[in-house]
Amino acid sequence: MNLTVIIDNYFVQNTQKFIFMNLIETLTKHFGYDPLAMIDPNTQDVVHKNGEADLHRFSQAGIPAILVGFHRLLASDAGTEEILHPSNSTNWVSTIFGNEATEVVKRVNAYSGFDQAGTEAKLNDIAAKAASLINEATPSAKPVDIKAVLESQIDNILTYLPPSLHLGDLLNENTLDDRTHKMEGPISSLIQAIGSGFSKPDEDSRKQNPSS
Repeated sequence: MNLTVIIDNYFVQNTQKFIFMNLIETLTKHFGYDPLAMIDPNTQDVVHKNGEADLHRFSQAGIPAILVGFHRLLASDAGTEEILHPSNSTNWVSTIFGNEATEVVKRVNAYSGFDQAGTEAKLNDIAAKAASLINEATPSAKPVDIKAVLESQIDNILTYLPPSLHLGDLLNENTLDDRTHKMEGPISSLIQAIGSGFSKPDEDSRKQNPSS
């Protein structure tokens, strides 16, 4: 087998890795959390059991929130560079959510019952591991491949994001929190909304620089 074939096979195998790797499941197992619950089609929210541990409520809110934030971050090339070349001192929550970071922490905190500092620290840990997984799964280190990781996962991620966090309201995409839409397949209305909403950074950039 010549070198070209070996290299081609390597990239095929790693491309398959990021397509089939379930980020929700991988992160949940890595941190030892209980499996997350999908949105209930009847209530269009996540149903929790009485007496459920705060740690489970945190993971239910925190993991999909961070991954949704990464998907939004990757809408711009600058955001992609943040994942490709992270700083050791990166505060991921701030990097991902910018001016909305504090409010995201507050909402996850309110959902889970953790204290503010504990919530932010755990969210940063999740984000750091997620960034590491994404980089490991894309050996080509090309922005298009980095973006493909989240594109291949976003439908699944959204089935776990609690609408009661109202991230759509916070991120100026109110359709994310709209519970009046019927759930066709895996919360298709939310998926369509987030897909259009998270394309805004590049669109806004083009509007400001029409010649680019």
